[in-house]
Amino acid sequence: MARIAPPDRPRERLWALGATALTSVELLAILLGTGSARNDAVSLAASLLERSGGSLRGLAARPSAELTRTLGVGPAKAARLIAAFELSTRLWQEQRPSLPAIRDPADVAALLGPRLRDLAVEEFHLLALDSQARVLRDVLVSRGLLNSSLVHPREVFRSAIAEAAAGIIVVHNHPSGDPTPSPEDRAVTRQLVDAGRLLDLPVYDHVILAGDRFLSFASAGLL
Repeated sequence: MARIAPPDRPRERLWALGATALTSVELLAILLGTGSARNDAVSLAASLLERSGGSLRGLAARPSAELTRTLGVGPAKAARLIAAFELSTRLWQEQRPSLPAIRDPADVAALLGPRLRDLAVEEFHLLALDSQARVLRDVLVSRGLLNSSLVHPREVFRSAIAEAAAGIIVVHNHPSGDPTPSPEDRAVTRQLVDAGRLLDLPVYDHVILAGDRFLSFASAGLL
C-alpha cells in the first residue's frame, strides 16, 4: 500500500489547519480511514468521488450496495460514508441561525476580534459572503507568518467557490498589536484582488486585527 508523506496526511492537516482547509477528497479519506492493497485512502477517496462525477451529492445518492462493490470499500467503510451523509442531511434539516451581516470593518472586528486578538501567531481567515453581505462561512486558510506561499489564491478562492460566495473579505491578526500592513500583507492582498477580478469573485476588504485596533484596506484606500 502506498504511503503518504506526513505533511500530506489528511488527519494531520485537519488538526493543523482545521476541517475547512481540507478538500472533499481529504475529508472522505479520513472517513474511509484506510486504503486498499493497491491505493492509499486519499487515492481511494479520489476514485469514489470521480466515479460520482466529482459530486458529493452524487456520491451520497449512490445505493449502499454499489458503494461496497467499489474495490477497497467494504461494509465498514461504506457504513461510515452512509452515516456521514445521513448526519449531514439531518444537520441541514435543523433550523439554521440567522447569518451575521457585514456592513463595515467594525462588524468584521466584532465578529473575529474575540477569536484573533490575543493569539500569539498569525491566522488568515476568509469570510465568504452572500449577495446581501451576510457571512456564509468563516474559513481558517492558514496559520503562521503571512506570505504568498501560505496564502495562495487557490486555497482562498477554492473555499469561496465551494460556498457559492458573491464576494469575500479576508482577515488576519497581528500579534504585535500594530495593525499597520507589512509589505507582505500588501503583496498578498494585491495577489488576491487580482485573482478575484479574474474569477469575478471580488475581494471587498482585507482587515488586519491587532489587539483592540484594526485596519481596513478598503477604508484606507489600499485595495
